[in-house]
Amino acid sequence: MKLDRSLSDVCITITDVIEHIFCPRFTYFIHCLGIPQRESRLFKVLKGRKLHSQREKRNVDYVRKKLGVERKELGVYLRSRKLHIRGEVDEVLFFKDGTAAPFDYKYAKSRNFIHRTHRIQLALYSMMIEERYNVPVNRAFICYVRSENSYKEFLVDENLRQKARAIVNEIFEIIQKGYSPEPTRNRNRCLDCCYRRICAYA
Repeated sequence: MKLDRSLSDVCITITDVIEHIFCPRFTYFIHCLGIPQRESRLFKVLKGRKLHSQREKRNVDYVRKKLGVERKELGVYLRSRKLHIRGEVDEVLFFKDGTAAPFDYKYAKSRNFIHRTHRIQLALYSMMIEERYNVPVNRAFICYVRSENSYKEFLVDENLRQKARAIVNEIFEIIQKGYSPEPTRNRNRCLDCCYRRICAYA
């Protein structure tokens, strides 16, 4: 969508996208009403922060060698002028065939599927990597720390890219128009939500 001039310099974060996927009303409470969330005590948040501060100390070179990585960059801050989004990816991997890929750690166990949130997150990282380094990105990797650093690879195709762009557009539409969107259909997410006391849906 085309942004108003007042929002042309606004840049949302990857965290904003993750929270919007969890429930679109996060976007409304944070960006329209200016009500910050209180999540510093949540166990997974604290564990995630500790993980990201220690990720460079973990030895997962065997994974990179197996993938045929030529070089890597750690803790890469990315910002896209096209998407108006920013975030820090754990690693950017560069391969001998001239392509690159995001590699992100998750404090989670590996399942037989990849969460939609993770697919969208890494799709956005992929597009930002392409914009910054001017190299093609057609796949992404997730490393599951609680499963002995096992990893999953998935394709970053145009269909996934379109879904990621659509979510970013939804976020900016809410910010631009200032309306309260429909909440998540998953009522279980409301149980531990930091906005449950002020959300009429909870």
